[in-house]
Amino acid sequence: MKTWRLIPLSTNDAFMNMAIDEAILISKIKNFIPNTIRFYQWNPSAVSIGRNQNINEQIYPQALKEYQIDVVRRTSGGGAVYHDQNGEVTYSLTATISDLGSDYTSVYQKVYSAIIDSLRLLGIPADFVKGDIKNCPNLAVNGKKISGSAQTVKRKIIQQHGTILLSVDLQRMFKLLRLKGLDCDLATEIGKRKITSIENEVKHLISATTVANALEQGFNAKLKIKLKPDKLISSEETLAKRLYKQKYLTNEWNQKGQFSSFLNTI
Repeated sequence: MKTWRLIPLSTNDAFMNMAIDEAILISKIKNFIPNTIRFYQWNPSAVSIGRNQNINEQIYPQALKEYQIDVVRRTSGGGAVYHDQNGEVTYSLTATISDLGSDYTSVYQKVYSAIIDSLRLLGIPADFVKGDIKNCPNLAVNGKKISGSAQTVKRKIIQQHGTILLSVDLQRMFKLLRLKGLDCDLATEIGKRKITSIENEVKHLISATTVANALEQGFNAKLKIKLKPDKLISSEETLAKRLYKQKYLTNEWNQKGQFSSFLNTI
């Protein structure tokens, strides 16, 4: 049984969360660290957009300002996501692809098998949804999405990060996220038929810590690994701080998606 590193549940703003994930990815490419799983939350609440998205097509800027919501561009693909500071647990998994499967789809299936097992421990039966050309694979409960994710791959290392919805405020979500051809009210009504949360399914709140513990058990069981709690190494912390200041806080990255990589400089 292989030992992977676990970075336990923590809370940061959007820019530091993405900086830490990228620092872990680069450190894994450089073979400085073992395969790593990290759990985290967002404070303040934020919207993240996919690597190649046009930010102006994804959000309502005035609403973000009104609700004091950060917006950050991810290194991964996928669509725009609202991250409520109390409404989700986010995970990131960074590993050598061959330790998980032969291709990206098999990695999704393996990771989601662990999350399915974690939700089962919480009394929620979830199903894997393969996705299509427009949508990444996800998990659904009775046809309603409860967990989504996106991937980035560099030099045979894959990083998948995704959300587990503890609760969901659809009205606020669709005041922030722009859906082509739909106003906020109609998008909210459609969301009620397509999105659910742990709270909706079990009819009471479950803490982020309880969900993180269930995720740890699910990953251990389904990936056949032993997660060992640890922290970032010194060089990762330094790199995360550089990425935070020089990349994720900048308009060049968040608005335009432009940035020269740190990968060859460390």
